[in-house]
Amino acid sequence: MVDPIVLAAFIPAALALNLTPGADMMFCLGQGLRAGPKAAWLASAGIATGGMIHVAMAGLGLSALVASVPWAFDVIRWIGVGYLLWLAWQALRAAPPADAPPKGAARDAFRSGLLVNLTNPKVILFVLAFVPQFVRPEAGSVLGQFLVFGAVIGIGGFVINGLVGVFAGSAGQRLARGSRILDYLTAGIFAALAARLAVLEKA
Repeated sequence: MVDPIVLAAFIPAALALNLTPGADMMFCLGQGLRAGPKAAWLASAGIATGGMIHVAMAGLGLSALVASVPWAFDVIRWIGVGYLLWLAWQALRAAPPADAPPKGAARDAFRSGLLVNLTNPKVILFVLAFVPQFVRPEAGSVLGQFLVFGAVIGIGGFVINGLVGVFAGSAGQRLARGSRILDYLTAGIFAALAARLAVLEKA
C-alpha cells in the first residue's frame, strides 16, 4: 500500500515531468500532424502502456539487470533508432494529400507509440532513478508500489501528450491542407528523435 503522504508528494513531481517536453511528447505531436487527433490519442496510449511495462520490469528487478549490461543498452537504443527512421521514411512515402490521413496510420499509432517507448533505454534509466525514491519497502509490495506510481505517470502522460498531439493535428491540418508540408514536418520530427537517440549516452 502506497503511503498517502508519499503519493501526494509524487503526483506533482510526476505532473512536472509529464509537462516537460521530451521524446514522447514530440512523437505524439508528429503522429497528430500526420494522421490527426485519433492517432495522437492512440500513440499516447501506446506510450503510456510502454511506460507501465518499464515500471513493471523495474519493480521485478529486470530493468536493473538490463541497465547493468552495456551491450543490452546499445542494442535497445539502435533498434529504437532504426524504427524511428523507418517511421520517418513511411511519412514521406507516397503519402496522400494532407487533408486525408494515411491509410491505417491511426490504427498503427498505438503500436508505434508502444515500440518507440519500449526501445528508448533512457526510459529504463529514468524509471530506475526516479520511482525508487518514493518506494517504501516497509509499506508493502514493492512491485505494487511501482505499479501505482507508474499508473500516475502513465495517466498524466497520456492526457498531456494526447492533448499536444490533438492540438498539433487540428492546427496543422487546417494550416497545411492540400500540401505535403505535414509529411515533411512529421518525417523531420521522427528523424530528429532518431538522431537524439543515436547520440544518447548511458551515463
